Amino acid sequence: MAVQQRRGSKTRKRLRRTHFKLEVTGLTTCPNCGTLIRAHHVCPKCHHYAGKDVITTEEVKKETKAKAKK
Repeated sequence: MAVQQRRGSKTRKRLRRTHFKLEVTGLTTCPNCGTLIRAHHVCPKCHHYAGKDVITTEEVKKETKAKAKK
């Protein structure tokens, strides 16, 4: 492992660390409810993707089953 011969300046250290930063993921707004979601993912709030309801909740499933039995 290398050992430094001279002390590095604050500027040099900061210039070296300019590339160590977090990248923001691609966020878009949900066209149905307007919350921020990751691009090309199902909305966690309203469960819509590409204008369609993808994940139905348990309450909706129970209502459809009750209607089917009648």
